[in-house]
Amino acid sequence: MKRNYYLLNSGRLKRKDNTLYFEGEDTSKVIPVNDVESLMVYGEVGMNTKALNFLAQNQIPVHIFNYYGFYSGTFYPREKLNSGYVIINQAENYLNEEKRVYIAREIIYSASYNILKNLKHYEEKHAELEMYVKKIEDLRDKLITAFDVATIMGIEGNIRNIYYDAFNIITENKFEFNERVKRPPNNPMNALISFGNSLMYTAVLGEIYNTQLNPTISYLHQPGERRFSLSLDIAEIFKPVIVDRIIFKLINENMIKEEDFLKELNYCYLNDEGRKKFLREFDSKMSSTITHKKLDKEVSYKSLIRLELYKLIKHITGIEKYEGFKMWW
Repeated sequence: MKRNYYLLNSGRLKRKDNTLYFEGEDTSKVIPVNDVESLMVYGEVGMNTKALNFLAQNQIPVHIFNYYGFYSGTFYPREKLNSGYVIINQAENYLNEEKRVYIAREIIYSASYNILKNLKHYEEKHAELEMYVKKIEDLRDKLITAFDVATIMGIEGNIRNIYYDAFNIITENKFEFNERVKRPPNNPMNALISFGNSLMYTAVLGEIYNTQLNPTISYLHQPGERRFSLSLDIAEIFKPVIVDRIIFKLINENMIKEEDFLKELNYCYLNDEGRKKFLREFDSKMSSTITHKKLDKEVSYKSLIRLELYKLIKHITGIEKYEGFKMWW
């Protein structure tokens, strides 16, 4: 199975014969091209057009992250699985308000279900979470009668706020967390959420690249220039399943601590060691498997994302009605 390669150090990426070669400040290594799903660049890495052409020939996206470890952009090779039929239907489902609202509602209905599964998972240990569960269930019921995207997004925002309020209970106040602050993250919890969400976004984008879907045509988030908004849509479903579970594990098992963060004026981010800890857990989670209740076989968390995209394709092409992924464990 191919995997992500993380370039955490500064250096230069080259094509050497028929493989990739990274020359770092302190170390150099060969990156076997047949083993690469995508490259995740965190350090200051230089590369020439020869290397970029080689990456494109091998359909390898390169995701760039800034100094603070947050997503900046992607070198997205020419799409290899083009389908005019799928793209026409994808666009038609966006342009038709009723069809767009159905998909947007289903995305948030599934995401909120997965949020509730997380809260109920910890409710046995923290009985006070029952109040948060009830509030989110009440809001979730309102999605059934939401017939425009703005209303759906508003409900989603309220659900998220209640959910984030519960983080201090789940993590037993090990990191102070009063509100979600994104740009820039201002404390360790916000830094963890932003870092994890960036990883989830790029993971979904990588899976979209392996389907006939166009990553710029979305249903929940407004399509816009300079972003792959379909990745934002699908990431909503899997953030509770993957990112949040990793955050709770890292904190509750004392795997990550205050010394794994760097704080500047109004800015907090993971240092190199903190990033390594999160990336190890993320890779482990994505490659771990569960028994799929419909397919009756072991599938990885990474494969769950691809399967979700296939379901969306079936829906927009009229084969099978879309139902968003909901955790069953």
